[in-house]
Amino acid sequence: MPKPRVQKPRRPPPGGGAPDRETDETRYEAVSSRDARFDGEFFFAVSTTGIYCRPSCPAVTPKRKNVRFFPTAAAAQGHGFRACRRCRPDAVPGSAEWNVRADVVGRAVRLIGDGVVDREGVPGLAVRLGYSTRQVQRQLTAELGAGPVALARAQRAHTARVLLQTTGLPVTDIAFAAGFASVRQFNDTIRQIYARTPSALREESGTKTGRGSAAFAAGIPLRLAHRGPYAARTVFDLLAEEAVAGVEEMTGEPGARIYRRTLRLPYGTGIVAVDEARPRRGGWLEARIHLTDLRDLTTAVQRLRRLFDLDADPYAVDERLAADPRLAPLVEARPGVRSPGAADPDEYAVRALVGRAVAGELTEEYGKRLDVPCGALTHLFPEPGTLAAHPDPALARLAAALADGRLRLDAGADREEAVRVLRTLPGLDAHTVALIRVRALGEPDVGFDAEPRPADSSGDSGGELWRPWRSYAHRHLSAAAAHGAAA
Repeated sequence: MPKPRVQKPRRPPPGGGAPDRETDETRYEAVSSRDARFDGEFFFAVSTTGIYCRPSCPAVTPKRKNVRFFPTAAAAQGHGFRACRRCRPDAVPGSAEWNVRADVVGRAVRLIGDGVVDREGVPGLAVRLGYSTRQVQRQLTAELGAGPVALARAQRAHTARVLLQTTGLPVTDIAFAAGFASVRQFNDTIRQIYARTPSALREESGTKTGRGSAAFAAGIPLRLAHRGPYAARTVFDLLAEEAVAGVEEMTGEPGARIYRRTLRLPYGTGIVAVDEARPRRGGWLEARIHLTDLRDLTTAVQRLRRLFDLDADPYAVDERLAADPRLAPLVEARPGVRSPGAADPDEYAVRALVGRAVAGELTEEYGKRLDVPCGALTHLFPEPGTLAAHPDPALARLAAALADGRLRLDAGADREEAVRVLRTLPGLDAHTVALIRVRALGEPDVGFDAEPRPADSSGDSGGELWRPWRSYAHRHLSAAAAHGAAA
C-alpha cells in the first residue's frame, strides 16, 4: 500500500507577498524530512548561501529563519538565487498541478513547456490563450512568482545544462538548441543561474566537446525524470498494443522493451526511443532523441513527458484510489500506474476514430515518408489537412476541424471548448470522446460509461469516489482486465 501522504501545503505566494505561516511551516517540515514527494511542487532558497534547492536536497537542513519558499524555479532565480549543485532543482519533474488545471495559468504553463514563448514570444502565447499579454503576465506572476519570459528562460537554462553535461555538441549549437537568441544571452544566463561558465559545467561532468556532425548524428541521450514509483509495464503494454506500423515500433521482451516513434515538430522531424528497463522509484526513464533541427529539442521532450505521463503525482493518485476497496488491491499490485497522453494530440484523435489497422493504412497512403527511414520507422503520420478530403465523411469532418483550428487539442487547448466541438462531430461516440479527452487533452479525471472489469471484480464503478483521478482508475481496471484475460 502507498505510504500516507503528508498534507499538501497550499501554493506559496510569489516572492514579494506576505508569507502564509501555516503553509510555510508545512513546507519546512517536508524540507526537514527530505521528502521527495514534494520535488517540483515547490522550491526553497537559503538567504545565507544564495542557493535554491528541491525539498529532498541531501544537504544539511538550513535554519528556518534563513529559508524562503517559491512556487517555481523561475521565481527563485528571479530573486537572485542560484541552483544547488548537489540536488539540481531544475531537473525535477514538473508539478502535477498543471496536468489537472484547465484554467489560463495551467494552459499557459503547458504551452511554455512546449516551447511556444521561444518560437512565438509572449504575444504568441497570449493569442493562443485568448488573453492580452498584460493579463497573461499578471496572472502568471501572481500565482507563480514569475512571468512567461522568466519561466521560459528557466526552461532554456535547464535544457542547456543537460546538453552541456550529456552530449558532445559544440557550445554554439547548444545555445540555439536550448532556445536562446544569442550565445551572449546563453552565457550570461548560465553564469547567473549556475554560477559557472558553460565550459566549466561541461568540464565538471567530464563530457568532451565532439565534432558537431558526429555528436548530432549520435542523438541526444536524456533522463526523463519522474516522481515516485512508475508502473512502466502498463504504459509499455498499452503503447505496444496501439503501435501503428511505420510510425511506431516496440522491440524487446517485457521488462526490457524499447519504444520508438517518429515525431512531426515545429522546425523539422524527430525519432525518439524510450527504454522500459530502468524506471525506478524517484528516478527516470532513459531516452534518446534524434532531431533534424536541434531547436525542436524542448518540444520533443515535453511531448514525451506527456506521452509517458511523467509529471504525475503517483502518491496523491494511489492514496485516493486505494480508498476504494475494489481498487485497493490493484493499487497495491501496480503502484505508480500512469495515464499516458499523446505525443501528437491531432494524430491520436484520428487514431481513436479509425482504429489501429486503418491508421496504418492512412500512414502508408497519406503519411510523409522520412528522408532517411530508421528500421521499421518509415513515415510521419499524415497531417489533418491531408486527410480533410478523405472519402470517409466522419474522418474528413474531424480532420477538417483540426486543420482549420475549430478543434484544438494542443497543450494549451481550452478543454471545455474542445469537448464541445468533439461532441458535434459525426462518428465520435461517448467512449471515443472520452479516450480523446484522456489521451489527447491529458485530462486526469474522465469517467467512462462502461469501465473494464478484472475477472474477480463485482459491483458498480467508483464514480465520485475516484475523483479527481478517474482516468487513472480506468487504467488500473484496464490493466487488471488485460492481465486476467492473459492469465
